Amino acid sequence: FRDIAVALSVSVLISLLVAVTLIPALANRILGSPGEDSIVRRRVPVVDDFAALFMRSITGLTHWVTQSRLRSVAVVAVLCTVCTSVTWLLLPKLEYLPSGNRNLIIGFIVPPPGYNLDTMEQIARGYEKEVYPLLSEVSGPEPDAQGRPKLNRFFFVTFRGRTIMGAAAHDPSRVKDLIPILSEAAFKEPGTLGQITQRSLFGRGVTGTRAIDLNILGPDLEPLMQTALKAYLKVAGEFPRKEGNQVRPQPELVLGAPELRIRPDRVKLADNGVTARQLSDTIDAFNDGLRIAEITVGNKLIDLMIKGPLDQVTETQGISTLPVVTSAGLIIPASSLAQIEMTTGPTQINHFERQRAVTLSILPRDDVPLEEALDIIRAKIIDPMYAEGMPPGVSLRLTGTADKLAQTWEAMKLDLGIAVIIVYLVMAVLFESFLYPLIIMLSVPLATAGGVVGLSLLNQFTFQPLDMLTLLGFVILIGIVVNNAILLVHQTLVHIREDGMLPAEAIREATTNRIRPIFMSTLTSVFGMMPLVVFPGAGSELYRGLGSVVLGGLSLSAVLTLAIIPPLLTLVIGAGERHRRAAGGSGAAREDRREAAE
Repeated sequence: FRDIAVALSVSVLISLLVAVTLIPALANRILGSPGEDSIVRRRVPVVDDFAALFMRSITGLTHWVTQSRLRSVAVVAVLCTVCTSVTWLLLPKLEYLPSGNRNLIIGFIVPPPGYNLDTMEQIARGYEKEVYPLLSEVSGPEPDAQGRPKLNRFFFVTFRGRTIMGAAAHDPSRVKDLIPILSEAAFKEPGTLGQITQRSLFGRGVTGTRAIDLNILGPDLEPLMQTALKAYLKVAGEFPRKEGNQVRPQPELVLGAPELRIRPDRVKLADNGVTARQLSDTIDAFNDGLRIAEITVGNKLIDLMIKGPLDQVTETQGISTLPVVTSAGLIIPASSLAQIEMTTGPTQINHFERQRAVTLSILPRDDVPLEEALDIIRAKIIDPMYAEGMPPGVSLRLTGTADKLAQTWEAMKLDLGIAVIIVYLVMAVLFESFLYPLIIMLSVPLATAGGVVGLSLLNQFTFQPLDMLTLLGFVILIGIVVNNAILLVHQTLVHIREDGMLPAEAIREATTNRIRPIFMSTLTSVFGMMPLVVFPGAGSELYRGLGSVVLGGLSLSAVLTLAIIPPLLTLVIGAGERHRRAAGGSGAAREDRREAAE
């Protein structure tokens, strides 16, 4: 967010310099000599009519509330209650970061375990056969008869046990429409798992900024895999693939890789004078070979290996007949010294914080915010599994984007708090009072309600979660919406201290004087921000939420500030000014005498 903060700060500072230097000079040059005759008035029908109605409404409300402290209390209580309720009811769930609209789709496809490389290549060729007719250079750039977009390019890479596939759309605006096309081709193979996602502008992972990792941790492999399979079935039930959700286990949830286990019989080894290390070295020598040293031949280092005859073992069952030499010089088969069994094992074993782990990478559909998905996982998957009982040592932990969202949200709450404190202290110094800045800061919750309303209205037309960029709009509002309240409070104090008006009269006069600049500045800000929200374009999906928050906050706070500041001033300004005079003491008296003499 540093770039946005720097741009806003520098632009505000430059606008201050322009306002006190260039604007007065141009005004003197263009407007000419002062006087009513030099002013040319032009009427803007719609704006002027709305402004006149707005002014009559606000001045009427101000005159009504300043006549009674009870009315002022009622207006403040109603506005605060309504704004708090609106914020609570309409505030959407949190999201981490927007994905953007990058023209690249990446898929990780995991077939059932045990497939060899040739089979994997045949499956990948099937993907290519499905997708090839949709390439733009094959069938043209126009969508096909079913309305499916064309691909600009497509690739796949096959490994043992997985395939990576990717594509880019000929029309970048329809890149997301490629996901169901590639998914249909990829998941035709029974038992195939995986994820096909659009690459995000933020984050370096394949799954972008929306993947939630549910880690199943434990010391023993078999109970770990059983728990992971149970968790996967629950996740698949809460996030079904047919609705656009994707779940990818890492590694596979079944022990499908063929595995030959040799369990040494320690009694038989002792009877024959053979150690377990000697038995394993012998079997290694007859299989892949046993490395015993590294020798130098010329200027090259070469491994010195001991190998048995290449045709000694041609079948898996031949392991049991491998010859082993005992300490007495006898040759006996390996089956006489160990139990040899054919079984299955994992294709890989992952670790997380030094524990064996199976990770379920959950990618909820686009219209489900991450906070809502996390709540579902905790309430309907993690908590029920703990309630049903977990194997000894097995635990569940959320990581990935869940951790990033929690860390960023904590940082944003701190930033919001610091922003409020700094703005309050700056105004306290300028007003030489802790009371009046407190009144001004009450306009911030009103702006929050406006920002939430603006975001809710945007969600009526397109899905826009409360991601961290959108949340930045609330930080920006803190420094903007207080300006209107500052104008009202400052002008009221000027009327009381310099013009000698009574508090109620000063409040009404200040409101009448400041409606026009407040109306003008709000209107220009709203229309200046509106293209970011209304008009689509490259990058609009990133800052559309931020724009709607600022737009809604400015619009509603302009009205509510004019409605809530006058009654607040009615309640406190009399006591505040009496306290100021009492604190001023003789210094204030001398100042009054000097002004009278002048």
